[in-house]
Amino acid sequence: MLEIGSLVDGKYKILNRIGQGGMSVVYLAMNERANKQWAVKEVKKDGVQDFELVRQGLTAETDLLKKLHHPNLPSIVDVIDGEGTFLIVMDYVEGKTLARILEESGAQSQEEVTRWAEQLCDVLGYLHSRQPPVIYRDMKPSNIMLRPDGRVMLIDFGTAREFKEGGSGDTICLGTRGYAAPEQYGGRGQTDPRTDIYSLGATMYHLLTGHNPGEAPYELYPIRHWNRQLSSGLESIVLKCMQKNPRDRYQSCSALLYDLQHYRELDTEYRSRQERRWRMFLAAAFFALFAAAGAAGFWTAHRRLTLNTCERYLEEADYLSGTDPEQAMEYYENAIRLNPSSRTGYEAVLHFFLWQENQVIKESEDIHFCVFSQEEEKEMRRILGISGDSGKSNEEYLREQEEEYRKFAYELGLAYFYSFEGTGNKAASRKWLKIASQGKPSELLPGTKLARAKSLYQIACYYDSLGIRNQAGDSMVSYWDYWKDLTGVTDQASVDGTAVDLLLACRELTAQITAKAADFKQAGITQEQMEDQMGICRKALDGLEILRESPSAEYETELKTEVTGNFALAEKTLRAVFNTGNLAEKQQGGEAYAGDTEAG
Repeated sequence: MLEIGSLVDGKYKILNRIGQGGMSVVYLAMNERANKQWAVKEVKKDGVQDFELVRQGLTAETDLLKKLHHPNLPSIVDVIDGEGTFLIVMDYVEGKTLARILEESGAQSQEEVTRWAEQLCDVLGYLHSRQPPVIYRDMKPSNIMLRPDGRVMLIDFGTAREFKEGGSGDTICLGTRGYAAPEQYGGRGQTDPRTDIYSLGATMYHLLTGHNPGEAPYELYPIRHWNRQLSSGLESIVLKCMQKNPRDRYQSCSALLYDLQHYRELDTEYRSRQERRWRMFLAAAFFALFAAAGAAGFWTAHRRLTLNTCERYLEEADYLSGTDPEQAMEYYENAIRLNPSSRTGYEAVLHFFLWQENQVIKESEDIHFCVFSQEEEKEMRRILGISGDSGKSNEEYLREQEEEYRKFAYELGLAYFYSFEGTGNKAASRKWLKIASQGKPSELLPGTKLARAKSLYQIACYYDSLGIRNQAGDSMVSYWDYWKDLTGVTDQASVDGTAVDLLLACRELTAQITAKAADFKQAGITQEQMEDQMGICRKALDGLEILRESPSAEYETELKTEVTGNFALAEKTLRAVFNTGNLAEKQQGGEAYAGDTEAG
């Protein structure tokens, strides 16, 4: 332990001890030649198990900080690795930690907390913008110093790391319970900038409510549960930060910073006032337009205002989809009610069902899948069946706009074919894929999508007859034709499909080879043909670039992992079927995804 009054490295005079942690002591020191105060962090080697590992961590921390320059970060000026101790000389930050302020004063005002959070957003945004990005990973009140001038400083970079895109399992319980994001536990999750956004949300939660998220009650209530005077807009911000799935959080600190700077505008009361003003504006606009332009001009203007209102409802619904799904659904339905002939509202609801509320976690696995649940399918049918004053259903209104109807039918058909979790997903897709496949290519449904719809429709039609034989004992299905349609889908997707199109097509192909290789063989399809088709998929997947900023990036990554595993199962099945001729051996792959939930 350093002695008070001693001189370190010939220039740092130790004045007094100002802090102590589990392995270290922090001293206030003075460089008398420069007349400047510094903090000296001492880590003793004695009594520390595996000090070499600790030293490596400290070296990594100091090396990282040396590269960073931001007004809300302390600077490292010197590292002294002596025989008995490891010393880090850094900026002396005068003030108190926010943890100490919580102990002394309890919950803080929302005005103060938002000011601090805005500064923390700025410094986290700076860290995340480095190349490679730096992930802090341990945001909490005790790691934030409040200076007398109101500036907050982020301290202790012991758990920070440089982000490696595409990495996985980088964290094993690093961070602090209650503040650490779910992906920081168990070693399965890859931390990224959204991890820090979760921890900042947890820190704001503690500062606003006075309740430590890592202590009982462990359930995180909305902040207005503790204090009804807090802003509902700020409540929605904190809830969005702390979503379990990273995809449902703010995707960047800049997006979070914008909402923090406008949190009052997110308040329910504010939105209600704006809604009333909007209705008054519409009423005044209708009256003025009717008076000025006559009936014909009025209806033209009415149509234009209706479309603008629909867009506004859809924008509001998209914004609320992660924090207030009930209100979001109300706005989606309002948009559809105003313009039931447009596919836009229906597609927005379908997208909401597939991506916003359906990151279903498999038991004991942190794997997320996009699904179209039975409840959501029922809700979609309800929306399509709603009748207005005219007695016509929404679907009938939509059908009047043929191209709009076919485009929505294409999207809904794909959702049934690939994502529906109920029984008979392929059969349920037939109606919609048939509608989509009829007609000529258009701007909304170009030739590639039209061809894909036709192939998928044909495949869906096979499922009623797969495995069924007529009285003569012949198969009711031509597995040769089935194979041609199946490969047609993968060929199309590998050339001009989206990443999800390609991955789903490859999953379907490998699953069907695993389940029906013997039937394909009997139809005259060779092992080489099946392997060649899988080779086309492999080549396409090798060239597939998954964009991290894509809203479906996590799903695409996990789907790619699943397809890679399917290749091994399919190859094993092919060896069994073609090398031994024992059709029973193909059942070794029977537990694989079979491409449908119907009995086949």
